[in-house]
Amino acid sequence: MSKGIVIVPTYNEIDNIEAIIRAIFLLDTAFDVLIVDDNSPDGTAKKVAELQNEYAGRLFLEVRAGKSGLGTAYVHGFKWAISQKYDYIFEMDADFSHNPNDLEKLYEACVKGADVAIGSRYVTGVNVVNWPLNRVLMSYYASAYVRAITGMTIRDATAGFICYKRKVLESVNLDRIKFVGYAFQIEMKYRAYANGFNIVEVPIIFTDRTKGESKMSNAIIKEAIFGVVALRIKKMLNRL
Repeated sequence: MSKGIVIVPTYNEIDNIEAIIRAIFLLDTAFDVLIVDDNSPDGTAKKVAELQNEYAGRLFLEVRAGKSGLGTAYVHGFKWAISQKYDYIFEMDADFSHNPNDLEKLYEACVKGADVAIGSRYVTGVNVVNWPLNRVLMSYYASAYVRAITGMTIRDATAGFICYKRKVLESVNLDRIKFVGYAFQIEMKYRAYANGFNIVEVPIIFTDRTKGESKMSNAIIKEAIFGVVALRIKKMLNRL
């Protein structure tokens, strides 16, 4: 078994799923892959099941009953990976907005001492390709807002390309995580920060998807805005 596993949540990613799986398995570093699919009607899970015959013992599939949100998909995957004793547990999108080659950079950062390695769009400027300006500004200033409220120094608080050491996830009561979008990503980082773990940002170039549809919504944005305040209040009351 590999020491690291890449968790990829999916919903209607039939255009991307085979290519992203193959790209991960072509890396020099051996990573296993766990797909957490929310019963995609486009056949995403079926395609993964077919590929399991080719990547037996390295490609795993968990199919949930329906679309329940990104955050709950990752929590499902985290619990599975912890139960299987993986040392390094990754978050990654299915749509190639995260370059599979950068998995090795995040892994290296954790091997060298980081407890959490974040694939950061903003640690060396703004490294985003194919996003409209309003989306870039929203994401960039969202992280500034998070820094102001929480006191964290992380430049890309909403990033979703991350490597966690298992001990970080074991320190979190995953059953208490209820956020589903940006707020989920912020909460996971904040809990790691509050627990004193070493968080490192690794510069990456983020490229917007070219196939499939974005899962962004106004509800996800609203959740993040108010969720950050809620997290800070919980921390002040020692209820985080």
